[in-house]
Amino acid sequence: MQQVSGRERAYRHLRETVLVDPAVQGTFLNEVDLAQDIGVSRTPVREALLLLVAEGLVEMVPKRGAYVPPLSGRQIRELMELRTLLEQHAASVTLAQHSVPLETMRAALAEQEHLLTAEPCDAHEFIEWDRRFHQSLVDAAGNELIARTYAGLRTRQVRVGVAALFRAMDRQRAVCAEHGRIVDALESGDEAAAHAAISEHLRITQQLFLQA
Repeated sequence: MQQVSGRERAYRHLRETVLVDPAVQGTFLNEVDLAQDIGVSRTPVREALLLLVAEGLVEMVPKRGAYVPPLSGRQIRELMELRTLLEQHAASVTLAQHSVPLETMRAALAEQEHLLTAEPCDAHEFIEWDRRFHQSLVDAAGNELIARTYAGLRTRQVRVGVAALFRAMDRQRAVCAEHGRIVDALESGDEAAAHAAISEHLRITQQLFLQA
């Protein structure tokens, strides 16, 4: 079994846990606290932060440290535009190749619907299944470069998704309904309807985030 380096552990923890927390947006990160939480020294944490700086997720401010800048309206619009392009492309390709991952997408949707039975619904887990729902469609198109590009959007996707859930009453149920329309359109083989359902779903998410 390959051992994960301290830098990789810190990088994953930051991307998958810390940076997706709405509470850290617009704040400075404490490297000592992060090192203690992850169980590594400060050096791997600093190395991981520099990787995140290169990805535009963190800014290093002289004498202040690592700052997590809130996503701007322009960044949200660009993210949703890119997601729409990639997901609609994946819909077209998988329909043409008869490779739509209907079973995987319906399973992810079922997990989201199950989470709705809990009070309160776990927003982070709900969005993680949301991400898997969309990623499975992109992966099924069979283009590894596109799939990796889409996967690289994960942190921004989760940040936007979690925030959007808190900006509308019963947004989780609406998401499930929107996902259902996407799957139904794909199952029926209706490319135009699938494109429209994907576009509308992402447009609503963008709109909710930008309302704040």
